[in-house]
Amino acid sequence: MDESLLMLDLAIAFGAALGGGLIARLLKQPALLGYLIAGIVIGPHVLGLIRSAEGIQTLATIGIVLLLFTLGIEFSFHELKRVRNVAVWGGLVEIAAITSLGMLVAIFLLGQSFREAVVFGFLISLSSTMAVLSMLVDRGEANSVHGRIMIGILLLQDIAAAFAMFILPVMGTGSGNLLPTLGMAFLKAGAFIALVLVVGVWVIPRILKRVALRQSRELFILSIAALCLGGAFGAYYFGLSAALGAFAVGLMASESDFAHQALGDMVPLRDLFAALFFVSIGMLIDLPFLASNIIPLLILVTIIVLAKFAICSGVTHMFGYRGKTVPLVGAGMVQIGEFSFVLAQLGLEAGVVAGHTYSLILGSALITIILTPFVFALTSKICIRRREVMQIADGGERQLAEATPNFTNHVIICGHGRVGKSIAWFLSQLAIPYVVTDLDPKTVSELRDRGVSCIYGDAGNPNVLYQAGIKHARVLVLAVADPVAVRLALDHAHQINPSLDIIARAHSSSEFEFLQKRGVPEVIRPEIEAATEITRRILCQLKIPVATIEDILSNGRKICPL
Repeated sequence: MDESLLMLDLAIAFGAALGGGLIARLLKQPALLGYLIAGIVIGPHVLGLIRSAEGIQTLATIGIVLLLFTLGIEFSFHELKRVRNVAVWGGLVEIAAITSLGMLVAIFLLGQSFREAVVFGFLISLSSTMAVLSMLVDRGEANSVHGRIMIGILLLQDIAAAFAMFILPVMGTGSGNLLPTLGMAFLKAGAFIALVLVVGVWVIPRILKRVALRQSRELFILSIAALCLGGAFGAYYFGLSAALGAFAVGLMASESDFAHQALGDMVPLRDLFAALFFVSIGMLIDLPFLASNIIPLLILVTIIVLAKFAICSGVTHMFGYRGKTVPLVGAGMVQIGEFSFVLAQLGLEAGVVAGHTYSLILGSALITIILTPFVFALTSKICIRRREVMQIADGGERQLAEATPNFTNHVIICGHGRVGKSIAWFLSQLAIPYVVTDLDPKTVSELRDRGVSCIYGDAGNPNVLYQAGIKHARVLVLAVADPVAVRLALDHAHQINPSLDIIARAHSSSEFEFLQKRGVPEVIRPEIEAATEITRRILCQLKIPVATIEDILSNGRKICPL
C-alpha cells in the first residue's frame, strides 16, 4: 500500500471526524453521530474522498479492540450491584423481548430466514453505550435513578454482545454440523477464558506492578497496549473474536490496583481510533440503498423506537420503579448501538446476514441515534410539565410509603445517593430528625430495615412531599441527581410551604443559574466546594490570615466558573 496515500486518507478521515464531531457537539448531539455523518460525506456514495478504505478499516478494527478493552476496565460490578435486579434480569428480559419481536418483524415483514431473523432481532435489541452515556453526562443525570438503570442494562448488553462475537462466526456453518461446531466454539471460549483468568490473576498484576515501579509512563502505556493487543490476538488464535479477547483482558485488568492509570492512558488512544471506527462505519452506509428503501426503513425505525420504548419502560415498571423513571429509561434506550455495527459486520462476513439486512441495520442505527436525544428531551419536558405526577398506587408501594413519624422542624433529604447519604449520617450524629425520599425501592427497603424514616417516590411528586411532612419541615435538601425532579420539587415546595429553607445541589452552571432565579438561597456546586476547600488548605499552608482567606473564598464562590 502506498504510504503517502494512507497518510492522506487518515488526514481526511481525522479531519472529517473533527468537523463532524464539532458540529454535533454544537448541536448538543453525541460526537459519534458527527463521526458517522462525516464518514457518509467522505465515503464512496457522496464525495468519494477516501481512495483506499482498507487501511482505514484495519485501523478502525484496532479502534473497536481498544474500545472493548477500556470497556472491560470501566466495567463496575459495584455500580451494577446497585441496580442489579433491573439491570441483570430486566436487561435479559429486554434482550429476549426485543429479539423475539425483531424475529417476527424479520420473518413476516422482511422475509428473512429463521437464522438471519435471530441475528437481526438480537442486533436491534442492543443500545448505544456511548450515545447514552454522553447524553446523561451532558444533562447531569448519570447518577440519577433512570441513569443508573440505563447504565446497568447497557453493561449487560455489552457483555451479551461480547459473547455473541464468538457465536456469530459459527452460525455461518451448515445446519447439519451447527451444534457440534457451536459446542467446539464454546469449548474454545471456555479454554480461552480459563487462560485469561490464570493470566489475569497471576501475570497481569505482576507485570503492571513491575513496570509501574520503573516510574516510566511510556513503558506503562506500552505494557497496557501489549496486554490489550495480546489478548485480542490470543482470542483470534483460538478462533474467537479479537474484540472479545480485548474485553476479557480489560476485565481482568480492572481488578488491578493500576486499573485507573491504565484507563486514563488508554482513553485518548481509544477515542482516536474509535473516531476512525465510526467514520469507517459511516463510509459503509449505502445512501442510494437507503433512498430506494426509505419506506420500509422508516417503518422499521418506527417499530424499533416504539417497541424499545415500550419494552424498556415496561421492564423498569415491572421491577418496582414508578414516576418519570419509567418513561425516561424507555426514551433513553430507543437506539441501536455501536456494537450492533461490529456484530453485523461479523454476521455479514460469516454469511449469516445478507447485504440487504446489513444496510438496513446500519441505516436504522444511524436514524435511531439521531432521534434519541430528541425523544429523551421531549419525554423529560413532558415530565416537567406534568405537575401531578402519578401517585403511588399498588399495595407494594404503599408498604414502602407508609406514614412517617409526625416530625416538626425536621429536614427532608431528597435523594439518598452519595451526597444524601453523607448528609443523613451527619444529621443522625447530631440527633437532628430527618426524612429521606428516594425513587429506588431497594434503597428505601434497606433504610426501613435500619429504622430510618423514608418515603418511596419521586421528589417532584407533591404527594411524596406531603407524606414527608413538608408543611412542618424546616429545611428541604434537594440532593437528587435529577434536574427534572429538582425543578418539580422546588415548585411544589414553594406552593406548599413558602417559608421553607431550601438547599439544592447544582450539576452545571445553567442549573445553578436556574435555581438562583427560582429563589433558592443556597445552591451548592460540589466541584466549587471541593476547589474551595483545597484552596483554603493551600492558603493556610501559606500563612495567609484567616479573615483574608474567608473573604477570598466567599467572593470566589460567587464568581468562580464551574
